[in-house]
Amino acid sequence: MNSPVRPDRPWQRSTSTDDSDFIDLKKIWHAVWSRKWGIVLLVAVVAVLMAVLLSRMTPIYKAVTSVIIEVKGTPVVSFQPANAPTEVSEYLQTQLSLIQSRGVAEKVVRDLELTEHPEFDLRQQPGPLIDIGGMLDAIMGEEPEPLTEAQIMDHATQVFMDRTTVWVEGKSQLVYLSVAMADKLMAAQAANHLATSYIEAQLEAKVEMSMTAASWMNTRLVDLRQNLKDSEDRLQAYLDAEGLVDMDGVGTISANELSLTGDRMIDARRQRAEAESQFRQVESMRDQGWERLASVPAVLGHPLIQQFKADRAHARSRVEDLSRRYGDRHPAMQSARSDLNAATASLRQQVEQVVASIERSYQLAVANENSLRASFNDNKEQIQDISRKEFKVRDLQREVEANRALYDTFMTRLQETTATSDLSSTNARIVDEAIPPAQASEPNTRLFMVVALFLALVVGIAQAIIREILDNTFKSSDEVETKLNLPVMGIVPQVPRNLRKQVSHLFQRNEEKRFCEAIRTIRTNITLTEGNQPRQVLVVTSTAPGEGKSSVSANLAFAMGQLNRVLLIDADLRRATLDQTFEFAPGTPGLANLIGGNAKLDDCIRSVGNVDMISAGTVPSNPLELLSSPRFAKLLEAVKGRYDRIIIDSPPSQAVSDAAVLSILADAVIYVIKSESTLIPHAQKGVAQLLQSNAPVAGVVLNHVDVEKAKRNGQFRGYYDHYGYSEQTV
Repeated sequence: MNSPVRPDRPWQRSTSTDDSDFIDLKKIWHAVWSRKWGIVLLVAVVAVLMAVLLSRMTPIYKAVTSVIIEVKGTPVVSFQPANAPTEVSEYLQTQLSLIQSRGVAEKVVRDLELTEHPEFDLRQQPGPLIDIGGMLDAIMGEEPEPLTEAQIMDHATQVFMDRTTVWVEGKSQLVYLSVAMADKLMAAQAANHLATSYIEAQLEAKVEMSMTAASWMNTRLVDLRQNLKDSEDRLQAYLDAEGLVDMDGVGTISANELSLTGDRMIDARRQRAEAESQFRQVESMRDQGWERLASVPAVLGHPLIQQFKADRAHARSRVEDLSRRYGDRHPAMQSARSDLNAATASLRQQVEQVVASIERSYQLAVANENSLRASFNDNKEQIQDISRKEFKVRDLQREVEANRALYDTFMTRLQETTATSDLSSTNARIVDEAIPPAQASEPNTRLFMVVALFLALVVGIAQAIIREILDNTFKSSDEVETKLNLPVMGIVPQVPRNLRKQVSHLFQRNEEKRFCEAIRTIRTNITLTEGNQPRQVLVVTSTAPGEGKSSVSANLAFAMGQLNRVLLIDADLRRATLDQTFEFAPGTPGLANLIGGNAKLDDCIRSVGNVDMISAGTVPSNPLELLSSPRFAKLLEAVKGRYDRIIIDSPPSQAVSDAAVLSILADAVIYVIKSESTLIPHAQKGVAQLLQSNAPVAGVVLNHVDVEKAKRNGQFRGYYDHYGYSEQTV
């Protein structure tokens, strides 16, 4: 939001309030650019120091050997069993650890005699700058203990391990081994020897494993041989105890006998069943007479029974035939009856014999069945016993066969291990041997220099930005009007260095057009703000010494002298400059002499061009009392009648209280601020003290402004608005 321009202050510019969250990159760039030479100097100093440091550093050369490590090496002679597969990444990590192991490092140190090399020998290493332990031993009169071989070897090994680096190339099986040393020839030799020592260690480990395995198998083979002999002895002892020769033959015979006995027992059972059936038929009809028995199918079917029955029937048929012709006592009849009785008796006898034969057959069938059953049971028990013995024999035989197979396997593996122990191959081989490097790997001069210069540049830029942030001084008219709430009556540009000693004479001599125009602008602004009541007495003061109030007072006096009668009074009795600037004669009376009554006014006035001047005179011991005395007020009243403008060069407001005393007698106070030098809090305090004394502070003059820098910061137009001319008119 822009603040309005006050109509009674034509010199005031419209100001704007910036957003506190807005980062002004242009302002940052100008802050850096304004301090560019300091940044360049810092970068140059850092570059020189880094160059000196790098030149004093010992170059380190890194020799690299490449080795391929296959997950499963190609064996010279392949035997079973095969090893289980291993993850490639885990295997390579294990091999990397083995390469960097202490055992391999010690072998390299021992073989190359690195304990005698200056980079590894503990006895040749520089000691600490302040050896407290050695100093204590010297004070106590104790001799330091000599280094042992173990300590020297341990130190050399540790240093070699620290200088060894191993890494894998991507996802391949190619491994790189590097050794960093100041001696590039020894670095290459050490890298190659490290790879060779690793491969030899792998071979030695495999040979040692083979020998250990052979020794273990020899010991185990003795136990297996004894186990085989014991199992064979147990089998033979059992065979001898049981009287067994051929278990297969005995078992076969017993099985055949059991099968035949079973078949015969089946037949006997069938025969016994048939005999029992006939016996049951006969037994059930025994009480019904022999004739009833003769009708039984088992009896009736007998051939003799049928024949005797036929004979009986024939005899009966003859009797019946004869009975129809003869009587009972007829000899033929009696002979026929005698034949019938004989045939009946023979039939009865034969039936009884057949019945008895059926009973005997049944008894024999039962006896035969029982005998065969007993024989079958005996054969079955015998076979079961043989089976049990066979199982025992088979168990003993399996034990013998298992022990013999294990013994044969161990014997074969032992022979293979013994025969191939010197044929072991490693799965690692050197691809490229290390050669002495042509360039040092450390220090990386280019990288270190670039990083150092970059950091120096960053630090320089950061320092410039921080200084800009912490710079609590006035750099523009906007800051003056905002911080002090006073109008800027003029902006005085910075003059070239060759003119700074004569800065108080610039307007008088009309040198440095830009400076002279700035003084005219101040004169114009003072005139415009007077209105109908001119400001006759002007007091020019500042916050602290060195801000240019005296040069502003002198040049403003010459500027106003072109229009009015002007008197310039040097009231800075403690640090007078007027007499030295304008080369007054030594001992020239001045203001201190007038107030003290030691000189007259006309004797103290010196004319320089169109301006009359009163110097400070003899420096008194009590300047504040002199300026506060009524004599000084009377002096001002006296000179007011003679001059249109009285300009008083006052002491700084923050240094002493003289400015506050002088401001009471003034019609206007001009406050001079040195650009980029006067601290804002100090200026605020100085202005506040003057306002508390009711001093008529008319405005501020911003002195010693770097116009070119202001132009780069975007403030050029504002400054030249005050000057009233363009750059081409300069």
